[in-house]
Amino acid sequence: MIVKSLPDLFEKSTALYNDNTFLWEKRNAHYKGLTYKQVRQRVLCYAAGLMEFGLKKGDRMAMISEGRNDWVVSELAVLYCGAISVPLSVKIEEDDDLIFRLKHSGCKGLIISGNHQWKAHRLADKLPDLAFVVLLDGKDFESIEGKPAWGKLSFPENKIFDVEELLQKGEIALQQNPEKVMQVTGNLLPDDPANICYTSGTTADPKGIILTHKNYLCNVEQASAVFDVPEYYTSLHILPWDHSFAHTVGIYALMRNGASLASLKLGRTLNETLRNIPICINEVRPYFLLSVPALAKNFRSNIEKAIAAKGKVANLLFQAGLKVGYAYNKEGYNKGRGQRVLLKPLYKFFNAILFSKIRENFGGRLQFFVGGGALLDIELQRFFYAIGLPMYQGYGLTEAAPIISSNTPDHHKLGSSGKVVPFLELKICDENGNKLPVGQQGEIVVKGDNVMAGYWENDSATNETIREGWLFTGDLGYLDKDGYLYVLGRNKSLLISNDGEKYSPEGIEEAMVEYSPYIDQVMLYNNQNPYTTALISPNKAQLRAWAGKNNFDVNTEDGLRAVLLKLQSEVDRFMPGGDLGRIFPPRWLPSSVYVMQEPFSEKNKMINSTMKMVRPTVAEHYKDALQFLYTPEARDIANARNMKNISIAFSSNGVAG
Repeated sequence: MIVKSLPDLFEKSTALYNDNTFLWEKRNAHYKGLTYKQVRQRVLCYAAGLMEFGLKKGDRMAMISEGRNDWVVSELAVLYCGAISVPLSVKIEEDDDLIFRLKHSGCKGLIISGNHQWKAHRLADKLPDLAFVVLLDGKDFESIEGKPAWGKLSFPENKIFDVEELLQKGEIALQQNPEKVMQVTGNLLPDDPANICYTSGTTADPKGIILTHKNYLCNVEQASAVFDVPEYYTSLHILPWDHSFAHTVGIYALMRNGASLASLKLGRTLNETLRNIPICINEVRPYFLLSVPALAKNFRSNIEKAIAAKGKVANLLFQAGLKVGYAYNKEGYNKGRGQRVLLKPLYKFFNAILFSKIRENFGGRLQFFVGGGALLDIELQRFFYAIGLPMYQGYGLTEAAPIISSNTPDHHKLGSSGKVVPFLELKICDENGNKLPVGQQGEIVVKGDNVMAGYWENDSATNETIREGWLFTGDLGYLDKDGYLYVLGRNKSLLISNDGEKYSPEGIEEAMVEYSPYIDQVMLYNNQNPYTTALISPNKAQLRAWAGKNNFDVNTEDGLRAVLLKLQSEVDRFMPGGDLGRIFPPRWLPSSVYVMQEPFSEKNKMINSTMKMVRPTVAEHYKDALQFLYTPEARDIANARNMKNISIAFSSNGVAG
């Protein structure tokens, strides 16, 4: 079907799937659904209400909320007005970060949920240009975790509206003029902006990525071409809804196909909401889930704990089943080929007695995960494939709305980021922008209708990133002979030796965290230096347990030195002669290690909202430590600085140092 805007897509889907359930939400004990027809009526009233408050085409409207029915309704209503939605992360805590985004985008209004009202409450006097605020949970929402409730209204009374008030105003307006909304909606064009999505902004001012209606519509068609999503499909939306991945795959692709979307039941705190995930999965019984590495690791950990709790025999059977699954599946595209076909009956046996029972804990209908965000470790991919819940790794950028490539049920090669989606050109370029042949590493560069219009109010950044219609992603990768894309990491994150050779650090860092229970986080560093170094955040609980088991007292100098030497031995496992010594080139492994007092986190801005390490921020903060790592003293892990840091880490939560 020919569609010219996201509201037009919703109109056409509603006409086709009028009585299908579109949105599921659990407010009390059970999930209740809204049909496409019911959602459309609410959207029209909402949009008419926004128009009554003066929202018009081209205006910007911010939203801060956890996932819920009214998240989708709110964004659609904004788009029906011809306005631009500015979805903001619920993780934004700092006043300056929030103020920058609201002022930079020139938002006319703000839609906000109860759990986050306090953020707007304390910034009221700093946002005089904000014309109105829509409260999704009402003015009387109670405080959480010690945060102030709305309390005495900081905004003038005539600026604050409960969402139900807005809907009532809209309903009255539609009674007076039934075509009030559609007269505006019908004039939307494909190149009109739909969203301004902000980057994390932890290295400089955040950039506002302008995604048009055409960008989203194109990416929805690209996603639908490689993933079959029948109208009976339902997905439980666990990831943050402000991300473009959640928009395209989690909302608009489902809308396009007449399928349904369920939101996670909200708790009064983040931890309470997270505890609702397994409960909601069993109630919604999704057909697919969106995932990121952190979520995948948590799922695997819970599965392994449940198996271990059943006893030694069950665990041995499970491990045997995994080995058979790994051998039979191989990398996916070569599943069951050659002599491995002989493993099929054995794999079916383990599937019947073990893996099928695990899948029941995911609702019994789950077909696959779609992985996005950071790269997913191949070991995790093999694990989920073996238990019959493949996690199809993809690759994308918000600047591309975001999908660029993906593994799919029909075409997948574990360890890769899949094949490039249809209707998109991709090339691998050298430093001068010249196209490289298959197999050679270079920058990933793409061109298509899903590529952003540019950065909001930032022409220099736009011109640097988009050249002659090509989006220069800043990511390093290569294409293999079968057309599968391998993403190696950010160009700007590369380790660069003193002879100019380059290497992506992510694989080593992920392996160190994956294979060592004593290492929580690691960042490798080499900026044209004679050798590579590392910043490491130790797992204090595991090191304490190791020290106790080996009769070392971490309150003594000897005990702390022993702990540091244990950390060194974990690093040495990857060196030549270690049990993992043949995985990575030795020159990119750390010759000296700095032990940090506190981990990288969103709070200290060394992890961004998508849980990726912000390397420039880390390097700047630890500038002195990184210089120290190139001194003779630092080659001994039990140096004075590390002794002090590990002592502080054990005695308190630590501070960055």
